[in-house]
Amino acid sequence: MELKVLGACPLDCPDGCSWVVGVEDGRAVGMRGNADHPYTRGALCTKVNRWLERAGQDDRILYPLRRVGAKGEGRFERISWDEALGEIAERLRDVAERFGGEAIWPYWGTGSLGYLQGLEGHVGGRLFNVLGASRHRADICSAAGNAGLTSILGTPGGMDPEDLAHARLILLWGTNPLTSGHHVWKFVQDARKAGARLVAIDPVRTRTAKLADEHLAPLPGTDAALAFGLMNVVVGLGAQDDAFLERHTLGWDDLRERIAEFPPERVAEITGIPEDAIVALGERIARTRPTAIRATQGMQRHAGGGAALRALACVPGVTGDWARRGGGLAFSTSGHVMLDKAALRRDDLRPGPGRTLSMSRLGEGLLDLGDPPVKALFVMAANPVASTPAQGRVRRGLARDDLFTVVMEHFPTDTTDYADIVLPATMQHEHADLHEGYGHLYLTWNEPAVEPPGECLPATETFRRLARRMGLTEPALYESDERMAERALASGHPWMAGITLERLRKEGFVRMNVPDPFLPFADGFPTPSGRLEFRSERAAALGLDPVAGYTPAAEVSDGARAERFPLVLISAASHHFLNTVFGNNPELRRRAGGPVVRLHPDDAAARGLEAGRRVRVFNDRGSFDAAVEVTDGVRTGVAATTKGNWPKFAGGANANAVVDERATDMGGGPVFHDTRVEVEALPEP
Repeated sequence: MELKVLGACPLDCPDGCSWVVGVEDGRAVGMRGNADHPYTRGALCTKVNRWLERAGQDDRILYPLRRVGAKGEGRFERISWDEALGEIAERLRDVAERFGGEAIWPYWGTGSLGYLQGLEGHVGGRLFNVLGASRHRADICSAAGNAGLTSILGTPGGMDPEDLAHARLILLWGTNPLTSGHHVWKFVQDARKAGARLVAIDPVRTRTAKLADEHLAPLPGTDAALAFGLMNVVVGLGAQDDAFLERHTLGWDDLRERIAEFPPERVAEITGIPEDAIVALGERIARTRPTAIRATQGMQRHAGGGAALRALACVPGVTGDWARRGGGLAFSTSGHVMLDKAALRRDDLRPGPGRTLSMSRLGEGLLDLGDPPVKALFVMAANPVASTPAQGRVRRGLARDDLFTVVMEHFPTDTTDYADIVLPATMQHEHADLHEGYGHLYLTWNEPAVEPPGECLPATETFRRLARRMGLTEPALYESDERMAERALASGHPWMAGITLERLRKEGFVRMNVPDPFLPFADGFPTPSGRLEFRSERAAALGLDPVAGYTPAAEVSDGARAERFPLVLISAASHHFLNTVFGNNPELRRRAGGPVVRLHPDDAAARGLEAGRRVRVFNDRGSFDAAVEVTDGVRTGVAATTKGNWPKFAGGANANAVVDERATDMGGGPVFHDTRVEVEALPEP
């Protein structure tokens, strides 16, 4: 008889799907989406549908390994857990004694968003707090957008994406849900059936943009200017919501002056969008209530990324749509999740404040040695060789002979090739975890469905064993997974009332107790003023313009650099990989077809390139190889590729070889889409 076990997808996607694993005789025999979940409604994506196949791949790491070759070669020998933990404990103690705890960098990725096994790996986070290790800033995904929205709204949490169904105009701004987070599309379709118009704003005509009623293709990094141009049209028509502006905003007079600086003709020059298209969309926004904006991470990965989200949040402030169901901006619902995260992290266990190191600037952290230098790196749920900027610098940093590196992984990635010790980790259907979805308002419990293969261990158990091997006596290091989950759920916030671990384990998922309908700012904004802050003193304290505005993407707007590298690189999400997860799955690799760079026919012709030609995409930081696709689905001046290719399967490098280690204007995020390149043909074979 088949047993049905409720669980949750752990991957870095807003949808946080609920799934059901079928188990017979202790083996997982099937997986499907949970049809009872109101947001995900029983569907899994093309990637996760291959989850169980991936879990059983021949290249899965099942036992602890020790490096026997040079760093980067990926040659290892099998060792016991006792040997692995003994060596790790000895090396971490030695580093801490000789250089101080801050010489240890616990590097957490988004390979799992679980509150127990991923994110800050909370028993592991507690362990490194006790050791006084450097703090890890997980800034690679949403840092700029979260900071920008917090400066104006007081939280990155906006409207409930489910309420897109109630919109009458939807702007999908820098987001491609049919590839990344496809469950929101059902709510978009519900709105369209009721007469809503759908506009896609993206430099590339994506799968989603092809199905929109209208597609605008701005130059990358100019989204804030476009937002101000649209508001200029709205205000010019006198269509702003004066009552909302008077009661619920701060700094309207200042913002109105800023809006006046962006007439449509100027915005057309900045964005490359025809002036008449800007005017037409502005007029549509002026007369359509409610208007909803859905934006995700791609559009904030440039030097003005924080300013871009500030600007987008201003639009429903000017129109008053923040007060209407179906109106506002949806970016990340994480700001509405009221778990007691402090009880999980236990920062109180730290011996002192400690320095913070940036996830997206790993090369800098390893090569531009500080005081103390990083001497030990513990990588979990991350593949930074493939995923972080400045790929060449990251490789050089990881190749240091004096750096002790531990990687906890499922597969032999480009990053594990540099490890001294590799630890075999369980996959999601093999351990317990607690999840949110940053695209909806549900919490989900993942119940382990099967025993782990080989000697794989959950991260929580690995860190409990490591703490014991190090002789640490802090009780918090030995709490069970269930006890940690109970602490997180017991935050005392009204939205969490009645949500217990017992209930989650029984039901699988629970919607937080938010009001229905959910208008998060109906009673004011969680800002110092209690208002939507067009003018933000918190932004001013960061040395930024206190009034929302447009900050150009640094490299995109650099005229001198444009002469050398005339194309702007966009490395968007792949339809077949999720970041680098699934990058080694044979079938998904076959479907992806290898690295591709898409060029407009004019840009291809100027370089003498025909479809299918192998090319080198390069700048002064590095290069990667790809095949050319010639299409008018990419605007002129843009080279479009996808992220997620493992360098070892792509000629040794992927798109991150050409990306710089610079920070966004707010939040310290990466600048993947603020990158100029040139493209040239490779010699014919």
